Amino acid sequence: MKIYIAHSRDFDYINELYLPLKNSDIFKEYDVILPHDGDNYKHGRDFYKSIDLVIAEVSFPSTGLGIELGFLYDDNKPIYCIHQGDKKISSSISVVASNINAYSNLDEMLEIIARIVDDH
Repeated sequence: MKIYIAHSRDFDYINELYLPLKNSDIFKEYDVILPHDGDNYKHGRDFYKSIDLVIAEVSFPSTGLGIELGFLYDDNKPIYCIHQGDKKISSSISVVASNINAYSNLDEMLEIIARIVDDH
């Protein structure tokens, strides 16, 4: 299963998203795509058609993230969103998301992601 982790660049995604994921069983068991890890950030429209599951960290608004989610929604991809519980997220997220979950720490974030992957 190909899992795309979408997110804004307006936070420390390396330490707050990528490193926890890379140290998790999810990263070892599935094809997890981290868009700003190396040269992975340049995608043509066809790239999004190959994704099986989308998990978007939506704590920080981003036009680019919104465009990506629009492409994925248009391709009927399942989009699950996670966000830091103390952040107010854009109301437009509920239009494209299959499910939205708040988390309070990195361990809880990983638990939610694992549950999403297991349920998919």
